[in-house]
Amino acid sequence: MTTMPTSTITGQGTKERDAAGPKPAARRRTSVLRRTAQGRQARAAWVLAAPFLALFLAFMLLPVVWSLLMSLTDTQSADLRTPLNVSFIGFDNYVRLFEDPQFFTALRNTAVFVLVALPLTLAAGLAAAVALNSGIQRFRAVFRVGFYLPVITSIVAVAVVWKTLLEPHAGLVNTVLAWFGIDGPAWLADTRFALPVMILMAVWRNLGTVMIIMLAGLQSVPQSLMEAAELDGAGAWQRFWRVTFPLLRPALLLTAVTTGIGYLQFFDEPFVMTDGGPLDSTLSATLYAYKQFGNGNYDVASAAGYVVFVLIIALTVLQFRVLRDKD
Repeated sequence: MTTMPTSTITGQGTKERDAAGPKPAARRRTSVLRRTAQGRQARAAWVLAAPFLALFLAFMLLPVVWSLLMSLTDTQSADLRTPLNVSFIGFDNYVRLFEDPQFFTALRNTAVFVLVALPLTLAAGLAAAVALNSGIQRFRAVFRVGFYLPVITSIVAVAVVWKTLLEPHAGLVNTVLAWFGIDGPAWLADTRFALPVMILMAVWRNLGTVMIIMLAGLQSVPQSLMEAAELDGAGAWQRFWRVTFPLLRPALLLTAVTTGIGYLQFFDEPFVMTDGGPLDSTLSATLYAYKQFGNGNYDVASAAGYVVFVLIIALTVLQFRVLRDKD
């Protein structure tokens, strides 16, 4: 009977155990070390995020929650010293809002501003991007800076300059019109022109943002697709509408959402230029909320702010449904 050497058997057993992996104790030690390292990383992450979280809770989340509570109570400016005296009134403030003709005027002005200025801004920004991408060859960087410069300029400064230009007697616009024998109107004191002027200013100021994003989208369109469409006999307009424009849907959605949110909150222009006049023709929903807050009606002001918030959500959802990629 033949027997194998003990050393051979022992060596084979050792190899089998090594192939099976580390010992249970070693595996537990590795698991503990891994959990310890992950715990250190988590604690370090929370420490680094703590300043932002503190600021966010103090200046963002807490005011949002508090304003929601105020919209459901009868909080007035006099109640700040005695906050326990306020009463819960439910949705009465929202009922008061929709019974106020001035608030309906503010909503109408805001709707007109958004429905007119948003498409014009998108169209003007896209046209500028197309021109810079293919039509304008010389001084392209100068044109880019010129279009984008109003975006980074303070809106208050822009509004003051436009208000000066539109002065009825000494403004540059009416002075130029007078050279041609045209008697210019009082642009910001006429209910027919005040809101259109602000729409024009908003389009001029914001088309630079749309242009930059659209230009990035245009430059990402594969040149091979354009060449294939040209070989198939597609003209310039067909190539743009059938090839380029569908590929711009993500950029168009981004600019439409961000610009629409900004336009629903338009405040600085009427605040600086007209204070909502003449005859509330430029009163916006946010300016209405600001004036209610200034009058001490914190409850109604909070409710008006949340109406604007709901409108922003509705517009954003609509834009996603219309402009999102169908694929």
